[in-house]
Amino acid sequence: MHQKKSKKVLVYIFFLIIVSTISNKSLNNLKFNKIKKIEISGLDQKENKILLNKIKKLNIENIFLINKNNLNYLINSNPLIERYEVFKKYPYTIDIKIEKTKFLAKINIDGKLFLVGSNGKLIPDETNQFNLPFIFGKPSVTEFLKLKTLIDNSNFSYKKIKEFYFFPSKRWDLKFDNNILLKLPNDLTKQTLNYTYDFFENYKVDKFFIIDARIEGQIILNE
Repeated sequence: MHQKKSKKVLVYIFFLIIVSTISNKSLNNLKFNKIKKIEISGLDQKENKILLNKIKKLNIENIFLINKNNLNYLINSNPLIERYEVFKKYPYTIDIKIEKTKFLAKINIDGKLFLVGSNGKLIPDETNQFNLPFIFGKPSVTEFLKLKTLIDNSNFSYKKIKEFYFFPSKRWDLKFDNNILLKLPNDLTKQTLNYTYDFFENYKVDKFFIIDARIEGQIILNE
């Protein structure tokens, strides 16, 4: 019985060697089709073309030997991109679908104008054609996105804010499109924003220029 099992094992090993040999020879003689087309969608036509030319410089020879790290690094280095997906269309096409970042605000850094993207990146504002709220001060993008998340989760409308003022103490002021300036506390919460919003709605605040909500539970009005 033991001898029969040993013979079966030897037979299996023999067939495995034959199959492996054939497979290796086939692979050595196999010629992959070179990539003939790279399709990019999601950005403007000019931006798509710029990214396409950069990808072509990677000299990707065929669809099976794509260096994912190099490709991902190149795409992620583009500040206009929020997220993306890369699809392989066999045998020789790459399809890259892009979701462009949303522009949230403008900020001046060392005399240069930038757009703040929802992806947390700064994009040089070369056209100055976007009507966006302006950020004064020197917050990090992370600090600004944290504030925006609080506003979006509150009853306030982000679209009605025209200016943000950031202070070294990490505190923010908001100026609305009716020119009312709202002073916010350091430890800002959604509850504080909603409390202030309710005050806006229930009282006539249009004649006041400054609404100070820096002290918890208090609102101070200044004409």
